[in-house]
Amino acid sequence: MSKTIKDQTVEQLGGSSSILVRQRREHEEMDRLMDQYLTLDDLHQRERILKQVVHLVFSHAFAEETVLWPAVRASVPDGEELTARVEEEHQQINDLVADIERLRAGDPRREDKVQRAFALIRQDIRDEEDLLLPRLQDAMNTARLRTLGTTWAAVRQTAPTHPHPVIPRRPPGNALLGVPLSVYDRVRDALGTGGSASRRGR
Repeated sequence: MSKTIKDQTVEQLGGSSSILVRQRREHEEMDRLMDQYLTLDDLHQRERILKQVVHLVFSHAFAEETVLWPAVRASVPDGEELTARVEEEHQQINDLVADIERLRAGDPRREDKVQRAFALIRQDIRDEEDLLLPRLQDAMNTARLRTLGTTWAAVRQTAPTHPHPVIPRRPPGNALLGVPLSVYDRVRDALGTGGSASRRGR
């Protein structure tokens, strides 16, 4: 099996348009933003960074679930088991961030959930880069990795940007519900209201 994608060169991963490079690039941005959040004291700056993390994480995950994980299940012998693991992590992150968006900034309960969500995001990154994506690298040639990367990037541009815990984690259900919710999310983002449209009852 190929080694973790974290330590490989862009060329080894199939070039800048490869799904592996695109994934790692966004994982690095997630890490950078989370680190920045943790160093800030100003509440408004922290909220601005947290919104960036949420938007990035949820558009990234939606594209994974719509494009990338079906390709893994079709190409990797134990792809079903591997994707089920990261889908469960995504669901936990989804639920935590939905809770975060219900609580006021500065609420200690909210900060605890932010810390838990960040820990899960970092675990998800490691599972993907160390376990799942190397298996995909072994199963696909460079041309397929690049084609998958282009498709993933296109879906990511129109993906939801907030948690919607009731959306299924797999196609076709996630795509059918995700498209209208993406429009809803992006209107709310433009208006500066944020939040989620569909949440589980508590």
